[in-house]
Amino acid sequence: MSAAERAAPIAAAEAKALFAPLARVPALILAVSGGPDSTALLVLAARWRAALARGPTLIAVTVDHRLRRESAAEARAVARLARSLGVRHRTLRWRGRKPATGLQQAARSERYRLLAQAARTAAARHVVTAHTLDDQAETVLIRMTRGSGLTGLGAMARVTPLPGMADIVLVRPFLDIPKARLIATLARAGIAFADDPSNRDPRFTRPRLRELMPALAREGLDGHRFALLARRLRRAEAAIEMAVGAAAAALAQAPWPAQAPIACDAGTFIGLPAEVALRLIGRAIAHTGDEGPVELGKLESLFEALGEAIANPGPGAFRRTLAGAIVTFSEGRITVARAPARRRLTTAGQTGRKRPKPR
Repeated sequence: MSAAERAAPIAAAEAKALFAPLARVPALILAVSGGPDSTALLVLAARWRAALARGPTLIAVTVDHRLRRESAAEARAVARLARSLGVRHRTLRWRGRKPATGLQQAARSERYRLLAQAARTAAARHVVTAHTLDDQAETVLIRMTRGSGLTGLGAMARVTPLPGMADIVLVRPFLDIPKARLIATLARAGIAFADDPSNRDPRFTRPRLRELMPALAREGLDGHRFALLARRLRRAEAAIEMAVGAAAAALAQAPWPAQAPIACDAGTFIGLPAEVALRLIGRAIAHTGDEGPVELGKLESLFEALGEAIANPGPGAFRRTLAGAIVTFSEGRITVARAPARRRLTTAGQTGRKRPKPR
């Protein structure tokens, strides 16, 4: 794709194709902050809907995080634009105290919570966001710096459950569209948008890594390459997850009853491909434990220790705790069960009593 094509405005026919999968849903929540990407989402979605004889009700929702003095005015500007386009609009505010650390992650979680709230109020099951190809590339790069595994490097999917909200679907129609094309769309229409200076604030990870993108692009690692990597990894992820499901059914009699111990033959388990076996034990821990997601690094340490114990069994049983579950190997069997209460706060490999808090 040439530079001109990467910056070409989105035409009506292309927008129709982007939104086509949503034509038959009853209502859509459009997440519109007032920045260029989400403003283009509002404009293109409104044009698309206006060209349909029948289609979903559009509701633009602006989440005012109340982190900047300008945010209230920006929300009012979105409301005016939505009204001019014949789209309903709501502003929802993040109330209460803001955390001193992890502010962007907390803001993201609150944004999704409020969007889900708006969706339920409107009897909508779909929230549409304006994540672009640039956002996808930056997400892959961020997760690479954090040592993410295959799942994390798959980055964002076009359609996925809203984080923490299984009953609401998150849709990203612009995931293969460069940001420059959305800005060009607004420029052609003469529509202004807000500029959030936090997008350039070097205190945050994403703006710092964003500065690296032009240099990486000159070496051939541009947004399209990052997005291609993410698509390929999601494809591999789907295949591995299917293999894990098959192994769970064959080896540990899945589906598993709630909170019941899960057991399997250690010899057969260790003969599985390493990634499949790793995910199988992780899935069992997540099913039986009660401390949330299993951290990949800790799971890998436990898996390595378990493999060593199976290859060189000692006189006693192998026991490790992780994420509220206890993994045991004894007499040729691996068992994963809910950890006793006194062990749930220990880390993998530590099964003693809780340490007293420092005074």
